Amino acid sequence: MTTTLITNARLIDPETGRDAPGWLRIKDGLIAETGTSGDPGPAERLVDAGGHCLAPGIIDLGVKVCEPGERHKESYASAGRAAAAGGVTTMVVRPDTQPAIDTPEVLEFALRRAAADSAVNVLAIAALTKGREGREMTEIGFLRDAGAVAFSDGDAVCTNAKVLARAMTYASSLGALIIAHPQDPSLSAGAAVTSGKFATLKGLPGVSPMAERMGLDRDIALIEMTGARYHADQITTARALPALARAKANGLDITAGTSIHHLTLNSLDVGDYRTFFKVKPPLRDEDDRMALIEALSSGLIDTISSMHTPQDEESKRLPYEEAASGAVGLETLLPAALRLFHSGQITLPRLFGALSFGPAKRLGLPAGRLAKGAPADLVLFDPGAPFVLDRFKLKSKSKNTPFDGARMQGRVLGTWVGGTRVHAP
Repeated sequence: MTTTLITNARLIDPETGRDAPGWLRIKDGLIAETGTSGDPGPAERLVDAGGHCLAPGIIDLGVKVCEPGERHKESYASAGRAAAAGGVTTMVVRPDTQPAIDTPEVLEFALRRAAADSAVNVLAIAALTKGREGREMTEIGFLRDAGAVAFSDGDAVCTNAKVLARAMTYASSLGALIIAHPQDPSLSAGAAVTSGKFATLKGLPGVSPMAERMGLDRDIALIEMTGARYHADQITTARALPALARAKANGLDITAGTSIHHLTLNSLDVGDYRTFFKVKPPLRDEDDRMALIEALSSGLIDTISSMHTPQDEESKRLPYEEAASGAVGLETLLPAALRLFHSGQITLPRLFGALSFGPAKRLGLPAGRLAKGAPADLVLFDPGAPFVLDRFKLKSKSKNTPFDGARMQGRVLGTWVGGTRVHAP
């Protein structure tokens, strides 16, 4: 493999907090060395970064690729192109397919398709219970041996605490990671928005933010009982943050993420029943959004993900209450996240701490940093480049983005996976 030298870059390293001019050398698919001064020497391939930002590639934890079952919404080929265009070098895919990824055979099918078709790395989360039905746990050991990096039923919350405790105990004995969706489904069932004055004025069924707090409290009790490794996929309310902070302070093996939509949008964006803004959990109040940003800045929130959920036009062009939940986000994750940087609410190293280093650390991956010997999974981007998003130009098969027509900043200029350039504008 040829040696590539990227010069005249602004290096963003979330592991060390570095944000400084410099250069980076790639050799044999790995980062060979970096520097901030001096002559980097010759290279077979030279890339001038033009003073733009070079950071570890994004590790998107919780992407839905609709294979098997709904390939018309998103395939590994289309998702891989979208990821590369968005600076995402690793997709960690969810098991909520049709059928669910709940056996080694289905998992192996998904990983084979990913290896054949995706331009970026793909890791898979397997279902925690069979069919994601919350009645019987899957063969966690066999699935782990087949390549599952974590176990989750996604938004199909297991209501039987005994079943969940048994699964968590078994996962704990193997050192496997559980990814859960903190929510009390008896309160959130049928909800379309967050409860409050706005929901009442719109005549839409709402769910109290306390449903998330109650779900998290239950899960924390089970973590304490079983010793499980646990990651909350989306913390979206201010009321859940104190419980998360206490669990971390008590030494429990718990981390938490949030979605880019809950960091950059709020409940008022639903506006005139705009179904592209219907996500799960529903968009929260502005006070919740600001509390999440503060928690992200302090490190209480560990990861940011797109929660990429493709839906076809037919499932979105329905009355708000009946429309499917979810939004695509692989290509909009970085420019949306840069809104927090441009507003002065978070630094670039901390932002990439949540986009890259945090997910890598939680999954035990060597990526997410600019250290010697780390995989050369990189994104080069211009954080200030303005554009207006046109959803029909997205590389995803589905176009259900809430950012359609939005003015955004931040263009990806190059994406490398294992030292190979997979995207150039």
